[in-house]
Amino acid sequence: MGAFVISKRFNDEYKFTFTSRRGKVIFTSLSYELRFECEEDIEKFKANIELAKFLKFKGSGGKYFFKLMLGDVHFATSRKYSTELLLQKGVKEIVTYSSRSEILDFSSSESIFGDEESEDEEVEEAAE
Repeated sequence: MGAFVISKRFNDEYKFTFTSRRGKVIFTSLSYELRFECEEDIEKFKANIELAKFLKFKGSGGKYFFKLMLGDVHFATSRKYSTELLLQKGVKEIVTYSSRSEILDFSSSESIFGDEESEDEEVEEAAE
């Protein structure tokens, strides 16, 4: 099953991506000033997936992508796909799994692995 992943952009605004079961990004949202806005839009999307429209495009480099519309509002843009069939598989994954996908929040600047420096010091002290 896919997942919605909230993270921060370099300009400190928030975004979210929808990733496939294999961890590949399918689409990326627009920017949000506040994290809770991401969460609200994800929940709105999950509850209203039947209103989603996928506008398909072919870029100048020959790659395919889609713009995800929720009602008349541009919601997100997909990654680039090498074939139209792969694009269709991405859309199918969204329609099939997004309504029951979990939300992962990686937007905080805290390390998710704890304080690595203090662990290294503890290992060195134990070795002495």
